[in-house]
Amino acid sequence: MTVGTDLPKPETLFDLDVWLHRWPASVYATELHYGVLVFTGRDQFDDRDVAIAERTYPGRRILLNDTGKLEVHPAGNTPPLSIFNPTHPLRPH
Repeated sequence: MTVGTDLPKPETLFDLDVWLHRWPASVYATELHYGVLVFTGRDQFDDRDVAIAERTYPGRRILLNDTGKLEVHPAGNTPPLSIFNPTHPLRPH
């Protein structure tokens, strides 16, 4: 598996191993929880994946949660709170 600094240089072609382990190609499931997109990957995502998601969803707030999932939240002025947090305001109480 290719992770960390072992990723190919920008001018290098992707091989299957790299493609299967980087976002967005490595996404195994995309779910919608109370209006928040949640991406589940084969491995845990990292800050590089957050940067890609921020470019992919401009204006939205991207969160890398404690379990390594990427969450795409609506725009707002505060840092996003994980949709899996029971106190999240979008969750029914």
